[in-house]
Amino acid sequence: MDLWSWICELPYSNEWSIDSTSELTFQLASSTESLQLNARRKFSSNSDLLAITFYVSYEQKALWVSDTCQVNSDKPFLPLVLQILQEIISRSPTAHDSITGACPRSQLQKLKPDSVSWIIDSHSPESFSTFFNLVFLARLFWLCACDAPSEVGSLYFNSMLAPNLEAFSSAHAPVLRAFFVSAGVDVELAIMRTFGYMLTKCLLLREVGVGLQLLTPSFKNLGFSYAAETHGLWVLKGYTPLMAMTRCRSNGINERCPVFETKESVLKYALAHQQIEVVIQLEYSIEVKENFILVKTRVDNIRVHMAKLGFGKNEENIYMHERHFPSRVLVWVGPESGASYVNSLTLGRSTDNIEKETEIQKILKGSFGETKVPKMKAMTRTTTRTKARTWRWDHDSDGHVAIFDATLCDNMTGVEIAMSQPYVGDDGAANGRVDRDQAGHGFQKRYNGANRSFTKFENWVFSEGLEGVKWRLNKEMEGSVLKWRIGGQIWVSYFPNEVKSSSFETRCVEWCDEVDLPLILGA
Repeated sequence: MDLWSWICELPYSNEWSIDSTSELTFQLASSTESLQLNARRKFSSNSDLLAITFYVSYEQKALWVSDTCQVNSDKPFLPLVLQILQEIISRSPTAHDSITGACPRSQLQKLKPDSVSWIIDSHSPESFSTFFNLVFLARLFWLCACDAPSEVGSLYFNSMLAPNLEAFSSAHAPVLRAFFVSAGVDVELAIMRTFGYMLTKCLLLREVGVGLQLLTPSFKNLGFSYAAETHGLWVLKGYTPLMAMTRCRSNGINERCPVFETKESVLKYALAHQQIEVVIQLEYSIEVKENFILVKTRVDNIRVHMAKLGFGKNEENIYMHERHFPSRVLVWVGPESGASYVNSLTLGRSTDNIEKETEIQKILKGSFGETKVPKMKAMTRTTTRTKARTWRWDHDSDGHVAIFDATLCDNMTGVEIAMSQPYVGDDGAANGRVDRDQAGHGFQKRYNGANRSFTKFENWVFSEGLEGVKWRLNKEMEGSVLKWRIGGQIWVSYFPNEVKSSSFETRCVEWCDEVDLPLILGA
């Protein structure tokens, strides 16, 4: 599907009829009936001004009509792109726990034409075509889901969305990243929650076997992430719907395998409508020494948000408040593979030695003389104090790549949550509960109380001053801009919180990208 190329060639097409008003058609999908994008040309009555209007039709009935595009303008089809983006944003699902959604001033303003115009100018038609196809698929989703007959939705999922599902991955969206940087984080969230909602519906239909015969079996990389360097920070952002995350074994290996799942269909449906939204910020600095260049970095901020994708709070349905929670966060950063200009890596955190405080008190017991009644009693009392932490932080390395590892532990049992597993009985089958001796019982009611491991809004934020790491680079690299690798691996787990259920699982997602390291003083 190359809609953008077809649209750009319309003014010069020799397929137009000689009438002042005529139409051309692009076939979007077809079965017994077809879904089409139509372009209608019209000349002004008092001039040679050419205008084109687009509309989507099914069974020769118009389902959606675009604004008019003036062909003789500088960017003739900019109004079409702006309209599609604006309508996607206005229909985007919101996170249920948003504390700003009720504020009347939180409503997004209309997109500024400049935020899209420069993207069209700065990217080739081939690159922008991928972006346009992506947003057009999203706009068609809302059209088919909300404003069209049910048979149109079936045609859309099977003949349009399923064959183009791989477009919703980081490898196919360089223009989308540029658009997010230009339009801002609020627009970014609205667009990504629409994509997450679309993918969730598609993967749910695939799981229950409703059509979608053309859906590719491999969808591990669905979701979007990107990294950027800005103002002394390396920032990695990632978005993936839960259904596209990989289920994990109890030993943490990323492998799709059978797990102990819930039998409650309502709970399963509610848990599926989640999207992990992660922001990883690493602060870096550069010092030019006499014989080498010193590069330092430390974790500035890590935010993990499990957004509930939907259109209402469903306050009366307790299942809708259940969600997964982050159980392990792994971040790595370092030079590109094979780099010979790095001489050494210094980690800033030692492996922990668990601290214990032991208090011993002894009292003697005995008697004096020939009396049978003891005159002195004695007893021994021992007190042991252990410092227990919910999150364990480690530094590690792989070559010259530094690794920051945060693992959530049950502070009552010491078991790592991401590596735990459901109880398995003697018959080798799960018996319907999570073993209290393994993990999880301490994470019921996990969003309440003073000792909770997450925020009241069911998120996780890290912003403490964790020790940094250092690299020493060859002095001759001064003045160059290097490529630095940055990546993250996030595990999320589920234990019942407010409901009684036997559900348990852990899923994982991994992202990686490159950022710039400018070895220029004052850069």
